[in-house]
This record gives sequence, C-alpha cells and structure tokens, in this order.
Amino acid sequence: LPPSQEGSQRELGSNVPMPCCVGTKETAFISAVMAAGLVHSVTRSCSMGNMTECSCDVTLRHGGSASEGWHWGGCSDDIHYGMSFSRKFLDVPFKNITSKSGSGLVAMNLHNNEAGRQAVAKLMSVDCRCHGVSGSCAVKTCWKTMSSFEKIGRFLKDKYENSIQISDRLKKKLRRKEKSQRKIPIGKEDLLYVNKSPNYCVEDQKLGIPGTQGRECNRTSQGPDGCNLLCCGRGYNTHVVRHVERCECKFVWCCYVRCRRCETMTDVHTCK
Repeated sequence: LPPSQEGSQRELGSNVPMPCCVGTKETAFISAVMAAGLVHSVTRSCSMGNMTECSCDVTLRHGGSASEGWHWGGCSDDIHYGMSFSRKFLDVPFKNITSKSGSGLVAMNLHNNEAGRQAVAKLMSVDCRCHGVSGSCAVKTCWKTMSSFEKIGRFLKDKYENSIQISDRLKKKLRRKEKSQRKIPIGKEDLLYVNKSPNYCVEDQKLGIPGTQGRECNRTSQGPDGCNLLCCGRGYNTHVVRHVERCECKFVWCCYVRCRRCETMTDVHTCK
C-alpha cells in the first residue's frame, strides 16, 4: 500500500487487519502489473487521440532506410509519455517517505514498478504497411507499437516465477538475500521480494488467507484451476450434482410456452 493508506490503517486502530503478504513475490507481481497496465492504457489512449496532453510519437517520422525501401510513419505509440505518467502517479508517494524504517520495502516497490514499465518497453514491436503498384510492397511505412497486454502479462509471470529475494536492509543499493549470489547483478526487469510467501494452501484467519480446502477444481486441467495444483497435493472429493432445468421450449398458439423438464448429472470435484 502507498504510505498514506498504511498510515490511515494504523490510525483506525488494531481491529483493522494489515494487508497480507507485504513484500512477497505476489505483491512484486501486482506492483509490476499495475505499473505496466498504467503505461499500456495511457499510451494507447494517446495514440487513439483520447488525451489532449499527448498523441503519437512523432520523433521517428521522416526517418528510416530509403535504400531498404521503408521509412517511419503512421502513429507510433508514445511510450515515453506513458512511462513518465506512470512514474509520477505510482512512484511519487513512495519517494516522499522520509523515515528509514521500511526503506528496503520502498526500494523494492520502486524497482518492481519500474520492472513493469520496462516490460512494456522491451516488448515493443514494429508494424509495417506495404505501398506499391498491385500490392508490390515497393515501399513500406513502419511504426512502433506496444504488444498486447496478454503478452506483457506472460512476460511478467515468467519474471514472477524467477523472482529474486533481496535483503530488507538497504545500503547503497539493492542486494540479494543469499550472500553467495550477491555478485550476480540484479536486472532492471527482474522482480524482487523481501519476505517469503505464506502457505496459501492452508487457512490462516490472521493473514486473511482462506486456504483451498473445499474449493471446486477441474480434474482434467493442468492449469491453476486443476485439482493437482489447487488442492496442494491433498487430493479431492468427487460428488454428483443433479441439475434440473427447462429445455426444448416451444411457443404454442395462442398463447403460452411449453417446455420439457430436463435433468443432468454432473461430477463436481472439491479439494480435501
């Protein structure tokens, strides 16, 4: 949470639960996704002409390679404005913190915000349109565009899977937790965390973790909704659910609807 929100929670008293999982790899992923999403949304609005403060990136126009038969044109996404807007909106609250307590968490959040923005920049691509007689593509006009947010999300998910634990004691720069790995540099696109994640499989009311017992799962899925993963290796129960609904409805002149009563039996799997 931004410092202003954390302070307001403390003022409300001890009955208000503090946010779960502060400084974990999950919060690192959330920070990166929010920063990337803000860049993507603002930049797309600029290119579509929905904002008066920005438009297309005109710095590339009239350039290119004439010898290779292409030049910059079209409406390149102005990602520089989007990144600047994201930094001002998300980073300033953390930079205003003057207390040294929690400075490691602050530096972690700022780094993860920037990692999300760098993901959008890294995945920029070039689109081109052909010009010429009968579609001969004698000349191409090219422009830079952002990747789909789905692709950016997959990139950040991979960074989440390989996130790096850092020391909560901030010195001159961010340092890896493991002393044996401190000579390995931390990349600007890496996601960082301070605290290890709790066990999300088991209910913990103090942390607000509901656990996965009783959750409905998909027996045939290998994804996050699959019983093998969602049930955390505990197995699952199977029970049959009977569904009754109206079906094969027909309009009868005049004037009512006649339907059959259909029953279906479905297997439902829930985590033990």
